[in-house]
Amino acid sequence: MLERLRFPVERSRGRRYPEPSHPYRNAFQRDRDRVIHSRAFRRLEAKTQVFTPALSDHFRNRLTHTIEVAQIARTVANVLGLNEDLTEGLALVHDVGHPPFAHAGEAALDREMGRFGERFDHNWHGLRVVESLEQRYVAFPGLNLTFELREGMVKHSRDFGPGESPEMDEYLPGLRPPLEAQLIDLADEVAYTAADLDDAYAAGILTPEAVASESGPCAAILEKIRAEYPAATEREWVWESVRQLIDRLVTGLIDGTVEAARHAGLEDFESVRAYPERVARFTPDTGALTRSLKQLLYARVYSSEPLAQDRRRSMERIGELFEFFLESPDSLPPGYRERAGSTPVHRVICDYLAGMTDGFFNRIYGQTVGEG
Repeated sequence: MLERLRFPVERSRGRRYPEPSHPYRNAFQRDRDRVIHSRAFRRLEAKTQVFTPALSDHFRNRLTHTIEVAQIARTVANVLGLNEDLTEGLALVHDVGHPPFAHAGEAALDREMGRFGERFDHNWHGLRVVESLEQRYVAFPGLNLTFELREGMVKHSRDFGPGESPEMDEYLPGLRPPLEAQLIDLADEVAYTAADLDDAYAAGILTPEAVASESGPCAAILEKIRAEYPAATEREWVWESVRQLIDRLVTGLIDGTVEAARHAGLEDFESVRAYPERVARFTPDTGALTRSLKQLLYARVYSSEPLAQDRRRSMERIGELFEFFLESPDSLPPGYRERAGSTPVHRVICDYLAGMTDGFFNRIYGQTVGEG
């Protein structure tokens, strides 16, 4: 469909530290593999997505969510004729900068860094992870990913202009990222919207009727499924509804992107960069559906008391552990103590806490603050 807009791997701007090509894997395939083999990627398995394992061990974690995003993004890229290797690498790496305890962890670290006139953003932190914090090679720091993977990490969810973020100036401010990168944020939206509805049902927070009452399209899906499978259980109706919802959202993303590219008259991948707007988008109907479902999730799920309690407790504990290390920097692990000699200690502490899994954080908290 949009093969003309496919980003060609041979036009990559390359790696920060030049390397010889591989005999049977192209540059984007190697990026994907480096992400998969990184410790930061593995740690996603033990980081909360929305619901904590204390409620159930069937909920998505940050890693299973990432896999779902990659599956959706690859499907869309394949149908559109885009670069599936680049798309997959971007999908797999898009959340490696997330701290423990989901968005509560990000908000807590951003609050602590704000005391020093700085900020914490998981996209920017993810870039720091792959550029320097993840050390697996003797020849260079970080993972030495291609420019396109690194650019996509900082641009997959927003654009920025020249001078807006000085630390990002090398990533072509004012220009759009390749279409493959533009897909990631919307594939992410499809994945978490459907998954959070499913997990909220499993947690006993949402019922199928509650979703149907707030969304006409979801009500139509549920009514059709109940008519076709009257003997099925409610749990099976929910599973089938989620499956059909994902199919509807993905189709809307494909159709919306094709229509936007046609309307823009784009001819090649360079014209995608120069276009003043993003090309990847949902159809108007699908966009309205996703917005209504996100409003429902924020009102009924993310703001629910069980999650609110977890969020408050997690933010308090992150603040307490951050303060502990500020007052006792010698308690940091050796590698972080060494970095504190050349890097502000608050940044080193932030990097340490952001890399933790939920379980490791709780152990360190129990050994330090929890014993006080």
